[in-house]
Amino acid sequence: MSISLGLSAFTQQTWDKVRSKVKKAVVFMDDRCAESLHWNGGAQRLFEAGAQNVKQFSSFEAGGAKQPKAVFVVSTLLKSRTADVVKDIIGLSSFQYCVVFTTVAHSIHLLANNASPEMESDRVFKQFEEKLCEWMGDMNYTAEVMHVPLFLAPVSPHLLIAPAFGSVFPLVSQDLDQINTSRPDKKKFGSLADVDLHSLPPELQIQIKSLASGLNAMFDFLHVREECFAVGPTSRIIAGELANHPQAKNRRKTAQHKASVVFIDRTLDLTGAVGHHGDNLVEKILSALPELSGHNNDVMVDMLELTSLQKNEDSYKMIAPGHLAQPNDPAAQALWESILNMKHKEAVMEVRRHLVEAASKENLPIKMSLGRVTPEQLSSYIHLFKNNFKAMQNHCGTLQLSLATVQTLRSPQLTKWDSFLAFERLLLQAFGDSDLPEVLKQILPMIKSKRERTDDDHSPEDLLVLLVYVYSLPGEVVLSKQLEEAELEVKKALVKAVCDEPELSSLLQRITGCLSSTELTLDKAHIAVDKMFETLRGVTKSRAHMKQFRAVYSPGDSVHQGTYRPLLKQVVEEIFHPDRPDPVDIVHMSAGLTDLLKTGFSMFMKVSRPHPSDHPLLILFVVGGVTPSEVHLIKEVVSSHKSALQIIVLSSRLLKPLDIPELLFATDRLHPDIGM
Repeated sequence: MSISLGLSAFTQQTWDKVRSKVKKAVVFMDDRCAESLHWNGGAQRLFEAGAQNVKQFSSFEAGGAKQPKAVFVVSTLLKSRTADVVKDIIGLSSFQYCVVFTTVAHSIHLLANNASPEMESDRVFKQFEEKLCEWMGDMNYTAEVMHVPLFLAPVSPHLLIAPAFGSVFPLVSQDLDQINTSRPDKKKFGSLADVDLHSLPPELQIQIKSLASGLNAMFDFLHVREECFAVGPTSRIIAGELANHPQAKNRRKTAQHKASVVFIDRTLDLTGAVGHHGDNLVEKILSALPELSGHNNDVMVDMLELTSLQKNEDSYKMIAPGHLAQPNDPAAQALWESILNMKHKEAVMEVRRHLVEAASKENLPIKMSLGRVTPEQLSSYIHLFKNNFKAMQNHCGTLQLSLATVQTLRSPQLTKWDSFLAFERLLLQAFGDSDLPEVLKQILPMIKSKRERTDDDHSPEDLLVLLVYVYSLPGEVVLSKQLEEAELEVKKALVKAVCDEPELSSLLQRITGCLSSTELTLDKAHIAVDKMFETLRGVTKSRAHMKQFRAVYSPGDSVHQGTYRPLLKQVVEEIFHPDRPDPVDIVHMSAGLTDLLKTGFSMFMKVSRPHPSDHPLLILFVVGGVTPSEVHLIKEVVSSHKSALQIIVLSSRLLKPLDIPELLFATDRLHPDIGM
């Protein structure tokens, strides 16, 4: 069995445990678990197993009078807010049998409750079972609580995301300042590279331990012994936790397979995350279409085009949106995997080919045409399925992906994408000839208030994306009076633009802490913008501790243009280097005395250190998110080396450019929401 098939079997097996309990039950599920289920067969799998209903995990939901059984599926600790919601739902219902699944292992519940690890193996879960019976009103009713690692969503056979950890993002220098505030002067950390797990706030410790626990369960199922490597400070903490996971020792003694796992900090290269150079259709779809409610990795596809309804608000409420995930439709899944791994032009042609094939199978009167694919052409093919229920049912997944493509090609966001790309190319040249203050002066005229903007101009959110690109690309900058003056001018213009917004977007609400523009004062806007620029300056230092992967920008010369050098590409090329030099910035995390001795002896004797290319399987875990074009780039690099190694990409989420300002400026990285 290949590892990709093994991973698919692992994700299915974890959900099978839930399926085995849902017969005649109302299922309540939080957003993170719902997103994992979405890519693992969807709610359909639960209904096939006998579930009566699937509802949001919310205090405002309940079971019916004739529904005695409930199943709760949550990605958080069974305490505080999560326990309160379970209690509220039970209080509004007539349950006699409750089953609770949590993605958080019992050992981590012990840690969260400050209990001894030697405590009875499932004591916390048994205590929660007693509470469930108490809330149901009869201690003789049935309650079950168990841990299931429902943390992975298979986007494709070689790309998996972890929705439960979608908010995980590497620490930046502002986080280091916060960590140091509670430490005595003599014990303050000099850099993020010095920070260890136990110096982090409890919530973040629990989140990291939960991630390591989930990965350990995955390797346990696959019978894999892993060597852990890290690129970046936060990755080093996560890799260290996995390498020394207490339950992994026995597995590693008997494991049949071997793998290398390389964790990589997203913050080392934010240019790749906010840039528009990736010529990938899926990346553009994720940016152009609205997010599917409660999801980070899928979009809403307008399906009205396949109906005879008028386009109005009532119609949108009647027709459920389509989406990209098509795990139950083999033809649509094949199309999805193709467009995920193709360049934009090839992907659009592939969509046309699949539509033509689908129409031909249904004997629909399709008119073949070659040459350039247009949204009008694709739309005319889609309209052939209209009013033909059987044809729509047979090819529903392909039609959803085709409509997503049409709506993206018609979206004003696609024009804006090209505008971003053109400006980024100018920036690549500008950094070759000038420094950061001069580049900031070029951005200044682009900052306009709502009244001054046209459809072609950039919103405040767009400008934040550009600023991240500008500060991430060159690396560490020299602080100077010119830089302070240039930043001051940009700050003033940005404050004015934000204050002039008639309505604050959800991102601006989170950054400013104001729910409406009437709440936003000039002082609040200044404070928010100042904090953003502190963070941006921290971004310039993200690679300062690196020796080999210190630059993602090559300035070029009189003959060659300046170029962006993706850090992920550099890391993969180093791993597959034919000479196998000892990696400088890819740090091996030891898993015990043997590894420590091996590392120590290698300083004096010829003892080969562990290398990421030692094993037939390489897993790259990008901490903080990965873009579809980066996944494609990794595959291209591996293919160019003609290696027999199998490579799998794992990440916390699929990224679009606007995600980065949210994760960087509007997320409390030190205190993640774990339900406490």
